[in-house]
Amino acid sequence: MPVLPGAEPYRHEGGEVGVLLCHGFTGSPQSMRPWAEYLAERGLSVSVPLLPGHGTRWQDMRITTWHDWYAEVDRALRELRERCSTVFVFGLSMGGALALRLAARHGDSVRGLVLVNPGNKVHGVAAHALPVVRHLVPTTKGVANDIAKEGVTEVGYDRVPLHAAHSLRRFFRTVDGELPQVTQPLVLLHSPQDHVVPPADSARILSRVSSTDVREVLLEQSYHVATLDHDAERIFDESWAFVERLAPERVGGKGSRSGG
Repeated sequence: MPVLPGAEPYRHEGGEVGVLLCHGFTGSPQSMRPWAEYLAERGLSVSVPLLPGHGTRWQDMRITTWHDWYAEVDRALRELRERCSTVFVFGLSMGGALALRLAARHGDSVRGLVLVNPGNKVHGVAAHALPVVRHLVPTTKGVANDIAKEGVTEVGYDRVPLHAAHSLRRFFRTVDGELPQVTQPLVLLHSPQDHVVPPADSARILSRVSSTDVREVLLEQSYHVATLDHDAERIFDESWAFVERLAPERVGGKGSRSGG
């Protein structure tokens, strides 16, 4: 199937510092594109992969699992590490959970994390019925487009395949068990008014990681897809300050080598 307009993966060849950006469940690189371009303009090498089953039609996602999604960001991280001496991982929603697992499993290969409204659990009574219901009902209504800013649209599915939702639930449980292995510096930005992921998920993550260099930021003006919302510039600026602080000798004076 052709990729939806705007949902294409993004890559920019920059300097020695690289950033891997992970998009969310049923979303696409479009939700990360402004952030990626902001970082690319500052001379960083940037990679925003399109997760398997995403960015086309929900039927394609139905036959994928969290193992496929994680394998893609793991591959992208290893590729970025081959050409960059320092690599950060940023993530939105499920992308935040993917980033946390990369940090837990790759250790010092990941210099730091920036998470925006990261997911940690599939909530609601219906979540417990997923193992059975997914065989009876193919989809439920989508979670895309939770944005406060008028006139902004997220490129994502309007339906959630329940087979994929069941796999997401398993993935969140896996990541939750690995959170104590996360020791890297961390910036976690979350929206008090998030209609997809409740604040409890961010609180749970902050309480379980072993990181000691932690910054929590509230995004008061945005909903779930904050990277496209009113607080987007704050997210971008916070992440850039984080990179500059942790990799000053590599960021200072480094320009991009080519366009993306």
